Parts: sequence; structure tokens; C-alpha cells
Amino acid sequence: MVRAAVLASGDGARLQAILDAVYFNEIPNFELVAVLCPQRDCYAVSRAHSAGIPVYVVDPDLFPNMTSHSMAVANKLKDMDVELVLLADYDISLGVIPYQFKNRIIATYPALFPAFNEEEGDPVALALDSGLKVTGATAYFADGDGRVSAVILQRSTPVLPNDTIDTLRLRIMEDCEWPLMNEAVSLFCSGKLIVRGKRVEILPSDPEE
Repeated sequence: MVRAAVLASGDGARLQAILDAVYFNEIPNFELVAVLCPQRDCYAVSRAHSAGIPVYVVDPDLFPNMTSHSMAVANKLKDMDVELVLLADYDISLGVIPYQFKNRIIATYPALFPAFNEEEGDPVALALDSGLKVTGATAYFADGDGRVSAVILQRSTPVLPNDTIDTLRLRIMEDCEWPLMNEAVSLFCSGKLIVRGKRVEILPSDPEE
């Protein structure tokens, strides 16, 4: 079993997809041991409690700087023998965490990377404003800034003529980000991901599986 933890903030919508996958046992060899949040009053905490997952609040206001905060988070993860870290709307600097969990932090990006990677603003709004006909999401290993280090998987979805930012954001999350996260985690837990620089090689499935 791969011991995993989620770093979550906000309303926990992306966290909920992971909690649902745990509840329905959709990811083999996967054990979610904790959810870590920077705020006690965010809805992500309530979601984790409702699912029976231990929650730890590491409040950045209690630390002199973000580096010491990230070290506290990293130490907590190591104390729990966490092998895989998932990001779910985590809005705090990762600091030292990616260096201690290299190629073991998975997140999603609401666009087909590298689209809008170098632009300021919301990728969903940028996709709509750019008149794109197709957008999507990317599952990736996070680098030292929490950004895309190596792409694991991508999935597309259409941009419809009557889309608003909210409807497009919801479609990207439900049709692309949620299934991509679960699939990427499944591949990781099955030992099928090999990182070679910026490239992720996905090993073929055993015919007997």
C-alpha cells in the first residue's frame, strides 16, 4: 500500500473526488492517511472529517516565514511515513516540500499544459477569452514552485458556445481533473510511472491484470 496525504485548501472540491475514490476503493494499493490544511475553518477540513480521514491544520501564521512552515508540513508528512503527496487547491507555498518528495507530488492544472503557463490570470478564463474550441486539464508532478515539472496525463474537453467561466471550470474539473488525478495516482501506486527528466514514461499494463 502506498501511504498518501492530501494538502488541501478552500472548499475542497478537488479533495472530495479523492475522498470518493477512497470510499469506493477505486485506487488499488492506495491508503489515504491524512489531509493537511493551512486553515481550520476551510470546508476541506469538514469534508475530510466527514470521510473519517485524520486532519492536521498547520497554520502559517504560527511560523516566522513560509520556509519554516513548509518544513513543518514536510516533517509531518515524513513522521506519518507518507510516500505520495496530492495537491487539492493548496494555496500555500510548497517551500521545501518538493525537494523532500521529488517526483512524489501529484497535482492537476486546469488547462492543456503548456497553455497559459507563462500568462497571468485564471487558465479557465484565459481559455474562454482566447476563443478556444478545446481546453482540458493536465495531471503532473510538481516542481519546487508547485508548478508543472513533468506531465503525467492530459485530457481534453470542448469549450461550448454558451459557456461561462463557471460552467467551463466545472466541466474541466469533473470531466478532466478528477479522473486524471485518480488515474495518475493509480499509475503511481501500481509502479507504472518512470520519470526521465521532464518526461514521464507510463509502463504498459500486465496482460494478466
